[in-house]
Amino acid sequence: MNTVVHSLNNSLNLARLNNIRKCASTAKSIRQPRRWTKVSIGALAILGAGGTAYYYSIENQERRKMKVLVGGVGRFLRSLYIGMSLSIDYKWTLYGLVGDEYDKAAKPVHTRAAQRILEGCLKNGGLYIKLGQGLVSFNHMLPKEYIDVLVVLQDKALPRKSDEVRQLFLEDFKMLPEEMFQSFESEAISAASIAQVHKAVTHEGQEVAVKVQYIDLQDRFHGDIKTVDILLYLIGLMHEKFDFSWVLKDLAHTLESELDFENEGRNGEKCARDLKHLDYLYVPTIHWNKTSKRVLTAEWIDGIKISDLDGIKKMGLSIKDINHKLCKCFADQIFHSGFVHADPHPGNVYVRKSEQSGKAELVLLDHGLYDYLKPNQRKSLCQLYKAIVLKDEANMVKYSNELGVKEWYLFSCCLVQRMVYVPSRPYKFNFFDFSALKKLSVIGKKALMEEVMTLHDELNDIARSMPTAMHWIFRNLNTIRAISRIHGHPVDRHYIMGKSAIDGLYKDENRTSFLDKIKSIWSRWVFDYKLQRESFQLWAQRRLLRVLIYFGFVPNFEKLESKYEQQMVERMA
Repeated sequence: MNTVVHSLNNSLNLARLNNIRKCASTAKSIRQPRRWTKVSIGALAILGAGGTAYYYSIENQERRKMKVLVGGVGRFLRSLYIGMSLSIDYKWTLYGLVGDEYDKAAKPVHTRAAQRILEGCLKNGGLYIKLGQGLVSFNHMLPKEYIDVLVVLQDKALPRKSDEVRQLFLEDFKMLPEEMFQSFESEAISAASIAQVHKAVTHEGQEVAVKVQYIDLQDRFHGDIKTVDILLYLIGLMHEKFDFSWVLKDLAHTLESELDFENEGRNGEKCARDLKHLDYLYVPTIHWNKTSKRVLTAEWIDGIKISDLDGIKKMGLSIKDINHKLCKCFADQIFHSGFVHADPHPGNVYVRKSEQSGKAELVLLDHGLYDYLKPNQRKSLCQLYKAIVLKDEANMVKYSNELGVKEWYLFSCCLVQRMVYVPSRPYKFNFFDFSALKKLSVIGKKALMEEVMTLHDELNDIARSMPTAMHWIFRNLNTIRAISRIHGHPVDRHYIMGKSAIDGLYKDENRTSFLDKIKSIWSRWVFDYKLQRESFQLWAQRRLLRVLIYFGFVPNFEKLESKYEQQMVERMA
């Protein structure tokens, strides 16, 4: 009996001992994570304190680069989210829809997409604002809903800190703007997507315009370009029709050049040299000792925008004279030097009265965006324009191919900004015949839509294949045409362009023999005759149309025609 009791006591003691061990083990396992948690928190605290100490120990410029790096991750994730949400929205909403049902459902999707892009551009800022503005210029390709939403970016400037300009001057010149100039207006007189302009007076008493770049744009440029490139690539994989990554590749180098204000100053001086034969054109003088890659100081210009019709009339200047000079100077850039101002919008072309002649003088501003046609490309372009005027199809094909474009007919229409009449390319449909359009059957309308989409694809193929500089030339031509429209089309731009093209073609030729000179004179005379005949025919057609409208034989659709013409030209350009 005692042995049994003793065994039971031993078993009980052993069980108690095991319970104690288990409790101790459990307590240890509980204490272990807590210890590691404390170690982790301590390590993070040390790293945070060390990082903070390092951040405040470095120069302001290095701090900004760190912010750009961290912010770049946020901009990438935000852009990725927007790109994926756009893709999913389009796929989900429009899947399986066709015809009118598709068109009706697509409009709100376009609006939502544009609003998301707008929000992303505004939050990301910098280069994204510039790219958003570029989208607005694609009004010939993007749906109307995109343009209506994104148009606010055209006049959008980034909010900047008040001490940013002072910091930039310290980095670039080792002095404050108040020290560099006799007086410097701290409040900008104008602002755009990459810079703002301040008015100042030098110590010599000269009034100047000081263009100051936003301080972080160059730091974040390459990262932002890479982000957008990745997004366009991913979207292109999901939507083959939206493969526009090639546009960004062409645009990246140009945008980088635009951020170099020293390059802008050199562009302006080259423009002045190339057009020195035009005594009515002026380019502001650059103050190189007050200029850097992020600051451009130029002569102050008092004038009015070329689109200010009331101001031009008050100055007593001729709209027709101004329009002729505008077309002439940019035509000579294209056909004589090939060095082309790619952004001649009304804010970059000023008008003032010449003190010598009392007539209009044009002042070209903002020379950051230029591109250059190689000499052989410029000559091929001159030859193509000549072939278009002479209706020489063989040479139209030849010189289009020399410029890398196989679809010679559409390319020729784009260049002259009007339909080119050649026997081999009659019109398939008269878009002005609205009664015929209404009578088309469902199948006919579908066929017409397929033809329009084919045209759209062909234009995209042309844009891909032609030299990069031609993109900017078409933008130049489209902008000049828009200004001419504001002026009421007082001159024949096609005639001015043609004359400049033939002059550019023959200016480099060294004709020494008497026979060669006679051939050259005859060739130019024939060209000029056909160009004038074409201009007269167009003038006569317009006058006849006005007579028919006046007597009520045809409806008054001049406004509609103008709007339609604008849309067609924008699609081509």
